[in-house]
Amino acid sequence: MSLMALNGGSVVAMLGKDCVAIASDLRLGHEAIGVASNFEKVFPVNDMLYYGVTGLATDVYTVREHLRFRVNMYRMKEEREITPETFAHLVSSTLYEKRFGPYFIEPVIAGLAPPTAANPTPRPFIASTDTIGCLAEAKDFAVSGTAAEKLFGVAEGLWEPDLEPEDLFETISQTLLNAVDRDALSGWGAVVHVITKDKVITRQLRSRMD
Repeated sequence: MSLMALNGGSVVAMLGKDCVAIASDLRLGHEAIGVASNFEKVFPVNDMLYYGVTGLATDVYTVREHLRFRVNMYRMKEEREITPETFAHLVSSTLYEKRFGPYFIEPVIAGLAPPTAANPTPRPFIASTDTIGCLAEAKDFAVSGTAAEKLFGVAEGLWEPDLEPEDLFETISQTLLNAVDRDALSGWGAVVHVITKDKVITRQLRSRMD
């Protein structure tokens, strides 16, 4: 079995109307053996920016701590919060540094940039990378993990442009739950974060535990 699939898990992010959503399952496994049902794969960078990471569980937490350090250094040096686009390039360069012995992870980034004088109405942002940091910005949704093929199929059928926050939550929830039900290495519950200009809505979902 590939190291990318050893611990299982899946992440999906979707664009809405002035909002984004990112969700992951909660299963941690060792091949077909279930180990835990509370393994979160989505982490906050700030109030408007989250990222999810699938792949080898040890690398997930190694990269999480490395990115936390680099974001804190950016915050101290620049005296402002990092934007989603800048963070995506930070993730990309961090992974590319290790291209000859890569981390076995595939991150998905989702967030809203704060309005500025130069850009008073910033658009929502989602992107994903491969194991060596090849960045791909998406205009609809981004997926990663062992259920990626199923997530693509369900998301293609359910996603629509300009979804309101509640509709986006329903769409991403149904996409994730239906996809992980068809993947033996993902599932065991889910967590969904919907990011709007005013707040972040976080909800836990129950799913099949078999």
